[in-house]
Amino acid sequence: MTISEKVAYLKGLSEGLAIDTEKSKEGKLIKEIIGILEEIGYSIEDLEDTTAELGEEIDAVSDDLSDVEEILFEDDDDEDEDDDYFTVECPTCGKELIVDEDALAEGVIQCPGCADTFALDLSDEDEDEEDGE
Repeated sequence: MTISEKVAYLKGLSEGLAIDTEKSKEGKLIKEIIGILEEIGYSIEDLEDTTAELGEEIDAVSDDLSDVEEILFEDDDDEDEDDDYFTVECPTCGKELIVDEDALAEGVIQCPGCADTFALDLSDEDEDEEDGE
C-alpha cells in the first residue's frame, strides 16, 4: 500500500466518522492534517518516480561510459602485451626487425634479410641530440 493510498484510507475513515469539518475545531484540524498528508504523499511519490528515472538514466550513462572506456583503453591493453618486443632497423639493408628481450640482452642480432650481424645500439637518440652529438 502506497503512502497516498494510506492517506486516502485515513481520509475515508474521517469522513466515515461524520466529523463536522466546518464547525468543529477538531474536525478542522483533522481535515488540515489529512490535506497536508495528501500533499506529502504526492510529493514522495513524485520523488520516487524521479529517482527511478534518474537511476535509469545513470545506468544508461554508465553503459555509455563503459563503451567509451573500452574504445579508449583497448589500445593500451594491446601495448602492454607488446612491451616485450622492440623494433630496430638493419644498418645494412634498412629492413625493420622485431627484437625480443633475449636478443636485446645479447646485444647483437643477425638480420634475416641480408644475414649481416650487427650490435644493437641501446643509446637513446633524443639523449644524443641533447648532448650535442
